[in-house]
Amino acid sequence: MQKRKIGHTGVEVPVVMLGGNVFDWTVDEADSFRLLDAAFDAGLSFIDTADVYSKWIPGHVGGESETVLGKWFARSGKRDKVFIATKVGMDMGDGRQGLAPKYIAEAVEASLRRLQTDRIDLYQSHKDDDKTPLVDTLSAFDRLIEQGKVRFIGASNYAGARLREALETSKRNNLASYQTLQPHYNLVERENYETDLAPVVADYGLGVIPYFALAGGFLTGKYRSDADVKGKPRGGMAGKYLNARGFAVLEALDAVAREYKSTPASVALAWLIAQPGITAPIASATSEKQLGDLVAAAELKLDRAAIERLSAASAPVSA
Repeated sequence: MQKRKIGHTGVEVPVVMLGGNVFDWTVDEADSFRLLDAAFDAGLSFIDTADVYSKWIPGHVGGESETVLGKWFARSGKRDKVFIATKVGMDMGDGRQGLAPKYIAEAVEASLRRLQTDRIDLYQSHKDDDKTPLVDTLSAFDRLIEQGKVRFIGASNYAGARLREALETSKRNNLASYQTLQPHYNLVERENYETDLAPVVADYGLGVIPYFALAGGFLTGKYRSDADVKGKPRGGMAGKYLNARGFAVLEALDAVAREYKSTPASVALAWLIAQPGITAPIASATSEKQLGDLVAAAELKLDRAAIERLSAASAPVSA
């Protein structure tokens, strides 16, 4: 499987990252273990989760995904062969949120316990916290790296200006610096990343691991009408793309998939992998078939004509 270095870390990771948000949400624990075994055997050893997954489910409190992963590490003995990324900062209830140093110190211990590990490979700010000075947040992360509890840090859901400010803050104060960015970026969500974030990524050499790489399943081609999205866990997200531009993207995906004897999902991920600065798109799987699409995407190399066809069909409306 293709690999790329992530940011300036020198660490090589697979070019597709397995999303862990589905574990103990749309996939139960037993099926999560089965999918994790299959993913690892296929070379998908780069996994993303967050402390807040899956707090949005009635009866859940957050940490469910990390807990499943921790049990799988204990069961499989594969912790040292997996690059695990998790996140901190989203609302966990009872005032537990943000990027203040005291909270980060508490949250990392909770994640370490749930993951049943002594270190997190990539610890990410899940969103910006404008109530906490950047120097305080980055100092807290720096201490975790010194303590060996975290190897590298990354950012998610930052605006370009704040991301640049954070990177300059690290430089001025000789603190650990964000090595990765996790933005919302895919064939139907391009404008914000390409106009606001990509210039910062290029200037600082960050690794980029886009989330919602398949637009909530829309780019798999399984949602093509209102009836398809009704009552589905992610139907609301996919449904907003049921418009002329979305259908044009699906048409281009179908055509390229036929040409390459592939699937729309694999082609959509391969387009992302081919974009400048992208390390690995994040995509989850709830079945072996979906997992196969992720593995296939990691080996699929689109030619320039195919990339340009997809880019033209998905060009932002304001472009």
